Amino acid sequence: MLKHRGFPGRLPGTDYQFTLRRFNPRGVTPLTRRERFRDRKPADRRADAAFFAALWEHFGPDPFERGNLDAGRLSWLFEREVVPATDPFDPADYEALLVIDEAVARRSFPEVFGEASA
Repeated sequence: MLKHRGFPGRLPGTDYQFTLRRFNPRGVTPLTRRERFRDRKPADRRADAAFFAALWEHFGPDPFERGNLDAGRLSWLFEREVVPATDPFDPADYEALLVIDEAVARRSFPEVFGEASA
């Protein structure tokens, strides 16, 4: 499992985890699309925005390996702002390649790109 050096481990001051310390010996947690409903807590929304900002700062528009990125946190963005970079794609593989869909991300997180909210 690739460890993304310099990537924040969690949202500062919270228990919102962004990375794993070590691989899961019971198997890789697969990525799944999680629905983000309008009534989500503000703290959850801040965690999504902070995690996406870290992804954009660390990887930009280039494909990246899933590595030690937390599956739960990544699943909130999966198949929207973060999409598979290869076909076929194995959602339960630490070496799976992902890429940011910049057009979708700009609509979802305009503050990360320095744009005014719509």
